[in-house]
Amino acid sequence: MEVLDTTIANVALPYIAGGMGVSEDEASWVVTSYLVSNAIILTASSFLAKMLGRKRFFLICLGIFTVSSILCGFAPNLNALLLFRILQGLGGGGMVPVAQSILADAFPPAKRGQAFAVFGVAVVVAPVVGPTLGGWLSDNLSWHWCFLINAPVGVFATALIWAVLQEPAKQEPAKNAEQPRQDSGFDYIGFALVATFLGALEVMLDRGLEDDWFASPFIVTFAGISAIAFVLMIPWEMTRRNPMIDLRMVASRQFGACFLVMLATGAILLATTQFLPQLVQQDFGYTATWAGLMLSPGGLVTMAMMFVVGRLAAKVQPKYLIVAGAVIVALSMYDMTNVYGDLGFWYMARLRMLFGIGLPMIFVPIMTASFDGIHPSKTDQASALINAARNTGSSIGVSIVSNVLTHREQFHQSRLVEQVVPSSAQYQNTLQQVTSYFAAHGSSLAQAHDQAIQWIGQQVQAQASFLGYMDAFWVLMLISLSAVPLALALRKVKLGGPVHMGH
Repeated sequence: MEVLDTTIANVALPYIAGGMGVSEDEASWVVTSYLVSNAIILTASSFLAKMLGRKRFFLICLGIFTVSSILCGFAPNLNALLLFRILQGLGGGGMVPVAQSILADAFPPAKRGQAFAVFGVAVVVAPVVGPTLGGWLSDNLSWHWCFLINAPVGVFATALIWAVLQEPAKQEPAKNAEQPRQDSGFDYIGFALVATFLGALEVMLDRGLEDDWFASPFIVTFAGISAIAFVLMIPWEMTRRNPMIDLRMVASRQFGACFLVMLATGAILLATTQFLPQLVQQDFGYTATWAGLMLSPGGLVTMAMMFVVGRLAAKVQPKYLIVAGAVIVALSMYDMTNVYGDLGFWYMARLRMLFGIGLPMIFVPIMTASFDGIHPSKTDQASALINAARNTGSSIGVSIVSNVLTHREQFHQSRLVEQVVPSSAQYQNTLQQVTSYFAAHGSSLAQAHDQAIQWIGQQVQAQASFLGYMDAFWVLMLISLSAVPLALALRKVKLGGPVHMGH
């Protein structure tokens, strides 16, 4: 439900803009505000879960998310909708890391891979379902239902969690055990610095292309705020006894490599989920429904592979599964660099299925490997950081692909237009053939001539678009391959041993 809301509103933006009498550019803040508040609360979720208790904190987050979803559905204007989306992001951002911490503590290492596989189905499949469901609801009901649909799910989930979820037993500190020094105080300054850094970064990444990046004083301001907060954050967090973010954990070989791989995974997952439907709708004439159906076989393969990889994770070292998954995802991206106008539905669907085989082989092992060697008192923080990596990576991936598409499409169009000149024999030959075609279908000679020129212009734009997408898929392939050396840097973990987490 929470991950679904990162993408469900994207396709509803034109409806929201029309319904509230604002521009689509203004309506896009509906997505940005959610991502920013989501990123901010992730870092504080570890402390809040310890202070309030996991069950109570989870129920509070779920309650805030459900109520704010209903308020979003009934928002009278854009300002109210943005306020409720911020609340929704704050509630949703706290749920996912706590859910992972519960799973990490509830299952022994031998079963943890399968537990994360079930959890991963939601995290990986939800962004795929989001655009399809959002489009269908907006087309057939109204954009309000993109938010109101959370209400019954939220109420049902609250009742189940209240009945089923138990607080973890309090650990008695062992005298000779290595126990990190804890401080009960909340790192307010650290939280402010981390929240400012991530929040400003999310705004910069999400708004950069629309506002022309560093030609915009707005983007320059947020880039400066993010950079200053990052520079101040490092010495502050390194010198705290109980920091908001344990930078030593991020700098460690095992967790640091997992953090970077999750950044890349988030980038590839959301970028492909957002831009593949855009490609088939823009250049192949698919409807929103058919674009969603094109992704569906890959979603089914992903679900099935989650359970397969969940079992493999108990027998095969995570590093080898991640390498295999990264190579398979890279192959699917490489095949997409051959995109052209005559490709059929099943070609796209098969490549998405190949992608669906590789993605779980990265996602499940990285979740398992990231908790290896982490002290039980740091489980919540490790979970929050991994989710922050996925969220931030998603924003980075979408931002990179958006920029590659925009600039490379302009580049290719300018190169192609150089060949479309009246003095060119090929141009005159094509113009004559297409004019004859339209004339043969009932147009007057003057009309056929104009239609032929228009058709040639459309072909130039279509080819420039295909070439731009090819470049974007090359970039995504390289991002996927970057996970290979990072995975090889992971140490071997003990498979199927005793419960490591101590709960």
